Amino acid sequence: MTISRRELFKAGLAAGAAFSIPSVLRARAAPTDAQTAHVVMDELSVFDPIFTTSGSTQNHGLAIYDTLFALNSNLVSQPQMVGKWGVSDDKKTYTFELRDGLGWHDGTPVTAADCVASIRRWGQADGAGQLLMERARDISKKDDKTFTIALREPLGMLIDLLASVAGSGLFIMGEKDADRPATEQVTSNIGSGPFKFNHALAKPGASFTYDRNVEYVPRSDPSDGFAGGKAAKVDRLIWNIISDQQTALAALQAGEIDFVYGPSADFYSAIDSDPNLALQVLDRGGDDMCLRMNHLQKPFDNVKARQAMLYLIDQETFLRVTAPNPKYGRPVTSIFGGDTLYSNDENTGWYKKGGDPEKAKQLFQEAGYAGEKVVILQPTSWAEASNASQLVAAALRKIGVNTELAPSDWGGIVKRRTNKGPVESGGWSIFITEDSDYVLGDPIGSPFLSASGDKAWFGWPKNDEYEALRSKWPDVDTLEQRKELARKMQRIWWDFVGDIRLGQRVHPSARRRTLTGLIEMPQRVALWNMQKA
Repeated sequence: MTISRRELFKAGLAAGAAFSIPSVLRARAAPTDAQTAHVVMDELSVFDPIFTTSGSTQNHGLAIYDTLFALNSNLVSQPQMVGKWGVSDDKKTYTFELRDGLGWHDGTPVTAADCVASIRRWGQADGAGQLLMERARDISKKDDKTFTIALREPLGMLIDLLASVAGSGLFIMGEKDADRPATEQVTSNIGSGPFKFNHALAKPGASFTYDRNVEYVPRSDPSDGFAGGKAAKVDRLIWNIISDQQTALAALQAGEIDFVYGPSADFYSAIDSDPNLALQVLDRGGDDMCLRMNHLQKPFDNVKARQAMLYLIDQETFLRVTAPNPKYGRPVTSIFGGDTLYSNDENTGWYKKGGDPEKAKQLFQEAGYAGEKVVILQPTSWAEASNASQLVAAALRKIGVNTELAPSDWGGIVKRRTNKGPVESGGWSIFITEDSDYVLGDPIGSPFLSASGDKAWFGWPKNDEYEALRSKWPDVDTLEQRKELARKMQRIWWDFVGDIRLGQRVHPSARRRTLTGLIEMPQRVALWNMQKA
C-alpha cells in the first residue's frame, strides 16, 4: 500500500479545532486573481509519472501530458490524442492515427515516434504495459502521424489498457524523454497537455505553478470524465503544499485557497456549516479496506480458519471507526469493489450485519486450531487501520483465539510483512491495508486479486482454479463476458478466502462554492475544466 493523501494530515489533529488562527498565507499572498485557481494538493517531489505511481505525480502528469485514450465518466475508453484507429481482421494489428493540432509545449509537433517511444517506456514499468509488451510483436511508426501495434496473439482489452489509470497512466512524452529507461527520471516537464509547468515559479516544498497552454487544441467532444475536450478554464493554477490542515482550512475560509484535496474528517462539520464552502466527492468509489492473512503459516494456512474470519468480521462496527460519518462509508462484499463495472454479489451469503462470532468459533475448531499465536501488525501512524487492528484483536480474543498486537509505524509494517516465516521468527498473521475501489475492478493490475502463491502479494494466497480464470481476463472480448468471468472468480475467491474486506470509504474534497467544474473520477484528480465565478 502507498500511504494516500489522507495520511499526510493524521497526526496532531483535534476534532472541532477552531479556524480562527491567522493564516500563514494571509501574510504572504496577494489577493486571489479571478483567473488563478489556488489548490492544496499532496507533496510533489517526483515529476515523472512513469517512474512512480504516486498519486501526486500522476495528477501532475494529467495536467501537463496527454494520453492516447482516456476513460469517460462510465469508465469506458475513448480516443484522446488518437483521431482514428482500426484493427485488422485477425485482431492482431492495431493502427492509430493522431488527431490534428497536437503540439509540445516547446512548439514542436507531436509525432508517431513520440508515441512509440512512450508506449515502450510505459511497458517497462506498468502492469498493463508489461502485459502489452509480452503480447507485442512490434510497435512502430508508419509515418509522422500513424503508428501500429502488432500482436503475437489477440488482446481483446488492448484499448482499455491504453486508457487505464490503475497504475502509471500511459502519458505521451517526447521521444528524447521517452527513450530513456523507466528507472531514470524525466525532469523536463515538457508535455502536450492543457497546462504548462512553470519552472521559473516552482518552489519545491511550498508551491508549483501551471499556466494555461494557450496553444492546446482540445477535442471537440464535451468534457466527459478524463475524456472529451480538456479545456483549461483558468489562466493559472497554483499547486500549494500545506502540511497543517488548520492552516489550509483557514486559508480556504478566507478565500486565499479555492480547493483542498484531502481535508481531515475532523473538519467535515465545520466545512458543511460554512455557507461559502462545500464538500465534494470526486472519487465516488473511494478506497476499500482489506485484511490480509498469511496463508503460509498457522492458523491461516487452513481454509477453515480463513473462512472463520469471513464470518467474524462485522463491517458496520469497523466502519464506525474508519469512516464515522455514515455518509462516507458502507460495507463492501465484492472482491471487485463496490462501484466498479465488475462488482457483483456472487457467493456472498456469508455476509451478515453484526457478523456471526459463533460460526467463526466453530470454524476455528474445525480447522484444528490449537492455541497458535495470531500476530496482528498494527500501524500506529495510520489511525483508522490502527483502530481496526485493535477491533480485530478484540473480536478474536472473544472467541478464544490467542492474539497479540505488534505496533509499529507503517514503515515497520512494510518491512515486516515481507517475512514469510512463522511468528516466532518475526513473521505475522494479519495486517490491514487498503486500495482504490477502482483498481479492484482490474484483476490484472490489482495486487489484491492475485492468488499465485509465492508470486502473489503479501499473504501469498494460492488457488490454481482461480488463477486459471484470472489468466483468461486479457483475452475476453466483451464487457458482458468479463462480468461473467468476474462472477466465477468471486465464487472461488470467497470459498478459499484470499482476503477479507472491511468496508468501503470515500473521502470528499473541500472547495469554495465559487470554484466549479471539478471532474468526478476515480483514482486521479483532473485539474482542467475547473473555473472560478
